[in-house]
Amino acid sequence: MAAINTEPHPPSHTPETEVKDPKFIPSDWRPPIWVRVLPALENIFYGANISNILSAHKNTFLDVMAWLPYGIIHFGAPAVCSIIIFVFSAPGTLPVFARSFGYMNIIGVFIQLCFPCSPPWYENKYGLAPANYSVKGSPAGLGRIDELFGIALYTPGFTGSPMVFGAFPSLHAGSGVAEALFMSHIFPRLRPVFSVYILWLWWATMYLSHHYAVDLVGGSLLAAVVFYVARGKYLPRQQPDKMFRWDYDYAEIGDDPSEQGYALADFNTRGHADTDEWTIGSSSSISSGSISPVDESNSIWEGETLASHSDSEAKR
Repeated sequence: MAAINTEPHPPSHTPETEVKDPKFIPSDWRPPIWVRVLPALENIFYGANISNILSAHKNTFLDVMAWLPYGIIHFGAPAVCSIIIFVFSAPGTLPVFARSFGYMNIIGVFIQLCFPCSPPWYENKYGLAPANYSVKGSPAGLGRIDELFGIALYTPGFTGSPMVFGAFPSLHAGSGVAEALFMSHIFPRLRPVFSVYILWLWWATMYLSHHYAVDLVGGSLLAAVVFYVARGKYLPRQQPDKMFRWDYDYAEIGDDPSEQGYALADFNTRGHADTDEWTIGSSSSISSGSISPVDESNSIWEGETLASHSDSEAKR
């Protein structure tokens, strides 16, 4: 009797599989799916498949520990970080965080669409067999969380996801690193805490078989590039003696105070108690007497401030 091959294999692609999901991009418009690239890079860079090593030994405690950062904290962290940034950072930091976070995710999804790669769960389920766009997603390790709590929280979402082969770059890692960098910008003394969170998240993504280590590096580098570009050109600098946003008389932009920066007049300026709007001006318009971060003689704002020197003299 001939042996029967019971090894799972990807479903064959037929036009019928596309008709079921007409909202998706037709597969003939999509690039080929890379199945072998990420495992090969994993072995080249690290000498082993770290994801498979970390997920080899499973138990309920590890499942829950991986679920917390990957399946819970990840989705609530942007909102929590936004509230913290609004309260404790220099005015103008929150919009920079929001734009940076958005641009990073847009770039990441664009890369995933142009360079689709299979995640570790695909290798565990189908080996290195060629993939096609009719393959359904998998919750991988998160399926065990559904079984543990008796709920269908992750399985329906992942199996119905339109982005099945978006392993590289990892936007879980990218989002976590972006949040950690902005939090470290505001609370530099807590940088070790944020670093531990990133390592925890990295481990969780690999333990749950959702990403290879190279995916995490790619997502983290993407987040770091976006952050440092934003910090150099758009991000207000924290002032060590200020705790809350309303403590700021002015905000300085960018890395080098000699090249970039502008002042934001205190919204509680004496003589203007009837308004709380932030206004742009030189140090002469700031009632607190703070030193301007820009040389008045070379200021690009000279002659365009909302309060001139003569006004300041008149108030005295």
